[in-house]
Amino acid sequence: MESLISCPLGSPCLGLLTLLQFVTLSCISSSEALIAPSLVPRVKSSYNFGRTFLGLDKCNACIGTSICKKFFKEEIRFDNWLASHLKLPPDYYSTYPANYSDDAKSWRPVEISRLISKYQNELSDRRICASVSGSKNCSIERVLRKTERVQKWLKAKRLTPDLVEGLPSPMLRCPSQRLLDRIVRRYAEVTDAGSVFMDHFTDRDKLRLLYTLSINAHPILLQIFPGAEGWPLPRYLGSCGRFLVSTSTQPLEQFYSSPAEQAADLAYQLLGILDSLRNNDLNYFFYFTRIDAGTFGIFDNGHLFIRDASTVGVIDKQQGSLTQDSQQEYRDIFSCLVLDCRSPFPSCSAVKEKQSLVMVCQQLLPQLLKGKFPPPEQEEIDSALGLCGNPLLSDQEVISAASRLKGILKPLRTCDPRFAYRYPDCKYSDRY
Repeated sequence: MESLISCPLGSPCLGLLTLLQFVTLSCISSSEALIAPSLVPRVKSSYNFGRTFLGLDKCNACIGTSICKKFFKEEIRFDNWLASHLKLPPDYYSTYPANYSDDAKSWRPVEISRLISKYQNELSDRRICASVSGSKNCSIERVLRKTERVQKWLKAKRLTPDLVEGLPSPMLRCPSQRLLDRIVRRYAEVTDAGSVFMDHFTDRDKLRLLYTLSINAHPILLQIFPGAEGWPLPRYLGSCGRFLVSTSTQPLEQFYSSPAEQAADLAYQLLGILDSLRNNDLNYFFYFTRIDAGTFGIFDNGHLFIRDASTVGVIDKQQGSLTQDSQQEYRDIFSCLVLDCRSPFPSCSAVKEKQSLVMVCQQLLPQLLKGKFPPPEQEEIDSALGLCGNPLLSDQEVISAASRLKGILKPLRTCDPRFAYRYPDCKYSDRY
């Protein structure tokens, strides 16, 4: 089996070096001025990204290769780094702006997101090496392949709860077979076989999926619940190493000082998203384990989406969980890639319907809605927020307060071109 850490001539991930254009401003140009994407020359394919920035051993250690496989002729370019730096951008940023093109002529903004959540410890290659050999220069893939979990994955025909037991992702805290089958059927890094069985997965495909689920399930959620089907998530374009490429959004915190009508619109959308996460046609209950202003983002057309789904948990209301809380004490290296192994997993039964609403009404909506409306409306908004954000109230009381808040906000929104996602439809329908 060819190792992930090798970079043979003509390999798909060697093509990634040309594809991503990471070093157009850091390797082959000496100008100190910012260069427009259309003027950036093609990069030579011999550049090595380095293990720290991209992850694992070398540039082509791709855990997820949809950019290589599906966007081989398309390009992603960074356009805001000084060429004089001659280095990659700071690795402490969670996202990087870029431009994406499928014809090298027309470009649209995308963002490159690191697959390490801000709520998790930094992924350490040394931790992986230390788990077996203690050498910092070991082959990461070779170490992982020797683990008991990987051996089970390689032999498995179907993704079952025992294969994901003990992984740190909230999405897999309470897995159902229906959810796991959906992951296999919609995993974009392999050719779609329309089957719940993993016969069409290579050994490397299985390792990539396991690794991604272990460090951050955000790209998996984007694939299995795509925005094109109405889910409040941005479009998934691809991933490689520790990076995900998706359509660009501006974080909600940048809109805290927005005018009243825009604040009302965003708050209304946010409450609507939480409604859809509790009640949807597929009968899944989505909840947040943590939340902040960077969790949600806004597209240029004013539409609000989930920007960071790394803290989203999923409970199957139709089929139920096939993994008992008592069984989630299992730990291995995959359980410890981004979390403290000594920390206990929260119980599935501890998740309440009000959980996400309370966090949003406590932490986000007051920042967005505070002091922006005339006294009568502002007093009603503040009263509803107080109830919605009260964790001592019952689920139904919190949900009722959120519903009341939506009713207050709806007539405070305006119908004009600034809200392109619902204009001009809002002129003709109360739905918008």
